[in-house]
Amino acid sequence: MNKLHAKLMMGVVLAASLAAALPAQASDTVVMLPLAGAMAANDAQQRLGDGVKFYFGDQPTPPVLSTLTSDHTSLRTNGFAKSAEKSCNWVFLSAMLQLQKRAVEVGADAVIHTVSNYNDKEMSSQTEFECHAGAIMSGVAFKADFVKLAQ
Repeated sequence: MNKLHAKLMMGVVLAASLAAALPAQASDTVVMLPLAGAMAANDAQQRLGDGVKFYFGDQPTPPVLSTLTSDHTSLRTNGFAKSAEKSCNWVFLSAMLQLQKRAVEVGADAVIHTVSNYNDKEMSSQTEFECHAGAIMSGVAFKADFVKLAQ
């Protein structure tokens, strides 16, 4: 029984060591990146097209005819062996495509007041978005209003 007990104890110690190491590997670094760079990466501008207009923070918009709804998105992507900028720009595009899809569903032609909203903490900017990058995953969260604009 002594050998079995020793192996069991070694297993417990190994498991505890691995559990303690995991938080260090799953770091969460806040990265502020330029919207212009994200829109230029991954053919984002082309993939989003012109059907739905996007306005960030308190960016001026044409007159709003009606506000249809408000909504949010929170997405993550694989960040393993990628730079924070690369993985954040990729997940940015995924989030924008999700906002665009929602806009089309509700009949909106614009998404306005788009703000970063990671863990329900708003960060509003006309020029940057917030991304949380880790060793394994990167994520963004946005909330916005979906509207019909005057033409």
